[in-house]
Amino acid sequence: MGIVPLSATSWPAAVKTVVGGMLFFGFEILAIPAVAIMGKENFDRIMAMVRGRFSKLKPSGDVGRVRHAIGILLFVLPILPTYIMAYAPEWLPEASSQRFYINLCADGMFLVSLFVLGGDFWDKLRALFVREARAVFPQG
Repeated sequence: MGIVPLSATSWPAAVKTVVGGMLFFGFEILAIPAVAIMGKENFDRIMAMVRGRFSKLKPSGDVGRVRHAIGILLFVLPILPTYIMAYAPEWLPEASSQRFYINLCADGMFLVSLFVLGGDFWDKLRALFVREARAVFPQG
């Protein structure tokens, strides 16, 4: 959570990179002393509780036509700012203060699309990275 405000600072890019990396990997680095202090059993109990909370966020499997259409739109629409910045940079110049917020909204929209599209879509995305996976199309 601290990485987003960090990017809005006027610090040099090298400093932002180092501090952002420390924030990002801080949990992993601090997990070792936490296990030593709390003991492995308590640490595992707390981590199981955290995983349980996050497992409730898992999206539902089946989605209807309208929800699927909205999800696909939310999934594909974030590509638009990327093309604008690549092929028409004068529309969204690097010095523009809006560029950061547009990119942030596009990333948020992409993440929301994964939940709107549901668990079956997550399985389809996972299949992209499994070499043996095959597409099975419904008859009809």
